[in-house]
Amino acid sequence: MFNPIVDLIARNGLWLMIIAVVAIGGWFKFREHELKVHQDLRMREMEHEREMKQLEVELAKAKAPRETERVA
Repeated sequence: MFNPIVDLIARNGLWLMIIAVVAIGGWFKFREHELKVHQDLRMREMEHEREMKQLEVELAKAKAPRETERVA
């Protein structure tokens, strides 16, 4: 009489809704965690870039007196 798939959904609709709600909730939790990890990684990358620039400045300062001694 009914399509077997429609009959299956009609008989198990409550369970399917529960599974769907749990799956959607898990997906949102996973996505939130993924965004947090990505943000943390970006912050570490920015901190690393800042440290590298600071080291470049210190290296330039250390080289400056050597170059003035060679000129003199």
